[in-house]
Amino acid sequence: MKIGEYRKKLIDSYKENRKTFIFYTILRIMVILTLIRCLITGNYQSAMLCVLSLILFFVPAILQDKMKLTIPPVFQVIIFSFIFAAEILGEVNHYYVRIHGWDTMLHTMNGFLCAAIGFSLIYLLNRGSENVNLSPFYLTLVAFCFSMTVGVLWEFFEFTMDQLFFLDMQKDFIVREFGSVTLDPANMGTPIDVAGITDTVIHTASGETYTVSGGYLDIGILDTMKDLLVNLVGAVVFSCIGYSTLKFSKSSKIAENLMIKPR
Repeated sequence: MKIGEYRKKLIDSYKENRKTFIFYTILRIMVILTLIRCLITGNYQSAMLCVLSLILFFVPAILQDKMKLTIPPVFQVIIFSFIFAAEILGEVNHYYVRIHGWDTMLHTMNGFLCAAIGFSLIYLLNRGSENVNLSPFYLTLVAFCFSMTVGVLWEFFEFTMDQLFFLDMQKDFIVREFGSVTLDPANMGTPIDVAGITDTVIHTASGETYTVSGGYLDIGILDTMKDLLVNLVGAVVFSCIGYSTLKFSKSSKIAENLMIKPR
């Protein structure tokens, strides 16, 4: 099948739900306009993120076509919103540093979405196999672990990018107090409490000096733990929804709108 025909087939799959297709079209136009702006201003790194976003928009349709699945329209809208918020608003328009809590919101949403994906995949396996019959608790536990594993792997990726390319994906925090055994003069492993930090002065071998006002610069530990904690919150929220739906056989609009189903 030619690329053009395949692209048309994917877009046609989005047209099955009019509201989803309109939302998808609006986001796609906004990404294309952002791409044009980045090319005009010579910001080619951001332009590549725009291209990546356009490719990611096709992922739900590709999965539906290749794996013979049906992804609910609401779930598709959430996925499109997540991609746009993370790549275009977060990276290209710098919402990660301009808007406090933007990164936290996305990591919470990521935990929720990944739990929904893990839950759906295991649920499909459980329903479609005669040899597998998982209890609601075990199915929910696997979905929760799937979400947390994805969150941990993403933090590994951020750490790797920071170490190799100094991208500061694990954002810095200003702290005013910390404990450290490195500062113990007796070298006995006793944590020394350093409190009331007002400024930190950094001297480099090249002779440059940087001053961190307001405290000490934490380079990623707090951000990583915060991201994993909010990922945990998102995973727990959906796990509770999924478990109650299976355990008590109650119809839940939230679960129905987020459950991936076989065609």
